[in-house]
Amino acid sequence: MSDTAQESLRQAALFYHENPKPGKLEIRATKPLANGRDLSRAYSPGVAEACTEIQADPKAAARYTARGNLVAVVSNGTAVLGLGNIGPLASKPVMEGKAVLFKKFANIDCFDIELNEPDPEKLADIVCAMEPTFGAINLEDIKAPDCFIVEKICRERMNIPVFHDDQHGTAIVVGAAALNALHVAGKSFEDIKVVSTGGGAAGIACLNMLLKLGVKRENVWLCDIHGLVHEGREEDMTPQKAAFAQKSELRTLDEVIEGADLFLGLSGPGVLKPEQVARMSDAPIVFALANPTPEIMPDAVRSVAPDAIIATGRSDFPNQVNNVLCFPFIFRGALDVGATEINDDMAVACVEGIAALARATTSAEAAAAYHGEQLTFGRDYLIPKPFDPRLSAVVSSAVAKAAMDSGVAERPLDDIQAYKERLNQSVFKSALLMRPVFEAARTASRRIVFSEGEDERVLRSAQAILEETTEHPILIGRPEVIEARCERMGLEIRPGRDFHVVNPQDDPRYRDYWETYHRLMARRGVTPDLARAILRTNTTAIAAIMVHREEADSMICGTFGEYRWHLNYITQVLGNEGLRPQGALSLMILEDGPLFLADTQVWTEPSPEQIAETVIGAARHVRRFGLLPKIALCSRSQFGNQADGSGPRIRAALEILDSQPRDFIYEGEMHVDSALDPELRERLMPENRMEGAANVLIFAQADAASGVRNILRLKAGALEVGPILMGLGNRAHIVTPSITSRGLLNMAAVAGTPVASYG
Repeated sequence: MSDTAQESLRQAALFYHENPKPGKLEIRATKPLANGRDLSRAYSPGVAEACTEIQADPKAAARYTARGNLVAVVSNGTAVLGLGNIGPLASKPVMEGKAVLFKKFANIDCFDIELNEPDPEKLADIVCAMEPTFGAINLEDIKAPDCFIVEKICRERMNIPVFHDDQHGTAIVVGAAALNALHVAGKSFEDIKVVSTGGGAAGIACLNMLLKLGVKRENVWLCDIHGLVHEGREEDMTPQKAAFAQKSELRTLDEVIEGADLFLGLSGPGVLKPEQVARMSDAPIVFALANPTPEIMPDAVRSVAPDAIIATGRSDFPNQVNNVLCFPFIFRGALDVGATEINDDMAVACVEGIAALARATTSAEAAAAYHGEQLTFGRDYLIPKPFDPRLSAVVSSAVAKAAMDSGVAERPLDDIQAYKERLNQSVFKSALLMRPVFEAARTASRRIVFSEGEDERVLRSAQAILEETTEHPILIGRPEVIEARCERMGLEIRPGRDFHVVNPQDDPRYRDYWETYHRLMARRGVTPDLARAILRTNTTAIAAIMVHREEADSMICGTFGEYRWHLNYITQVLGNEGLRPQGALSLMILEDGPLFLADTQVWTEPSPEQIAETVIGAARHVRRFGLLPKIALCSRSQFGNQADGSGPRIRAALEILDSQPRDFIYEGEMHVDSALDPELRERLMPENRMEGAANVLIFAQADAASGVRNILRLKAGALEVGPILMGLGNRAHIVTPSITSRGLLNMAAVAGTPVASYG
């Protein structure tokens, strides 16, 4: 990577941490505090009731406080990533990041606690004193051997789970990867020879995990910077290393590597040589986990052992050993059953859960959950991807069951299957909602043309599309500009090699394009000269012509510019009697679920016929997300109480809808609160046909729909998918300037869906 690209990535990372507010965490209240009654319950005198309940029964703290879902991430900053002893203050971004991962992947609340205490025993005293506050402790980035001391003291004195992720998190993921690697290689733990480099906390923990999984102690050969750990050696020895001392005359890695089945590297770059790999067993397993540069690069391994099974700590190679596969879910399971510790049974259950998930059928569920990537168990897929939403349910439930079976659960669950289903509903709402769309998109490899191909968001999205879907992006823009921006942003994709580029300034199809546009528009006032000018400068028109000529299946535009300006050219080229805009539908993903809004962009004040078309189109598209449409037609009028404004138009639209049988629920006209509050709606109109809360809001004025959309996005933190342009056969979509790269990826999946899959 060039210096320019590296600096760009550095600045992007700093900007991420600084904006829109410094840091990655904040605290939010979970209870209302809007009036004196709320205050009396939250604080005095009502808070005393919770206090006395906990005094009588300490276990009640899990019912009346946040403790049962609260973890402390504790560090003294003595061994931070590959940065070393940088101190507690400099470690804070890492600990905040760990807390974010807990929240994102397992919905666990965290406080990051950075302590200025290098003495391990004093550090342990401080941690132990925090037991009343937390449901569990995650020790992080504490140097060896101090980490062993801290963990031992805390485990002995505390009655809550204490987990040193650098040790045990790494060990669990390594154990899962090793379990599946042996499955692929046709070997067993009992028979293999293990050679390991690195005698730090993580290395020792990994070896101990391998012993728990069946590796024989006499078959483990541990090397460090001084060579083989052997009996009688005194240099740089610890009790943890001494437990693996071999009675042997061999002294170096080069001597002990002969015939090894598994190399486990947690040391440094370049430690293992290709010629040493060549002397390992058939189908050698090489776990080179040093970061950022592994003990040996995968291509060097395969140059001498094409059948090798390889894992690294890096995301740019298959089989990344990443602790995020473990720690959120082992804590989730432990907290939910009130475990007093994380024991060996729970750790092994975590290993087996992770490993089993990778071996499970992945064609539909895992591929859709990971945005279309085809995942097949084998040499290059030993462990799941971190964003596989099944991890929470599978791994956490396995850990919870192990805690109950081993007798350390103070709040055992009555129904482990119900618990598993509950976890499935609580994580990755966007991924779960988008799953049917990505799955449908995988049935065809559609060509998606982006009219603003030089936009950095489009370029990032193009790389994601190529990595994570079956779609083929086409970008309109200047190749040299696109190439330079890809380089500057550190993207791997390149024009001409990874995707096709249409250069508006110099494309051999230019004459064909403007002549096509002129034929379509000749009797609508467009002269040949004007057609030539438009097709040289207007990338939206170019994209529409490509779709019209069937050189692309769908187009996406709108990262800049006004929506209706884009819509004008799209309608000119792609609209006909059978295909015409029917409204723009936005999916807003909120904390409590999805909410669809229409029409946000197309019609300023739609007619009754246009409103009815919008309703029918919305129902069709909502089903694409696997949801039953429940549509509320919203107005300032409520069930006929206003004679002017939007009420009469909505009532006329309802008559149109009522004229034929419909296979979806709709009701109106009503206020938004009536649409979302079934009890309120029942009081106002007991005979209404809506069931439960509406999940689609249809407005009779674009100002209202657009305003609600932007309020939800900016003030409620809604993640938007869309706008989806309805009525044009999925051949064109116009996004808005606020869209993100991930939003463009989602829209590419929407555009990549064959119309036949949703009607």
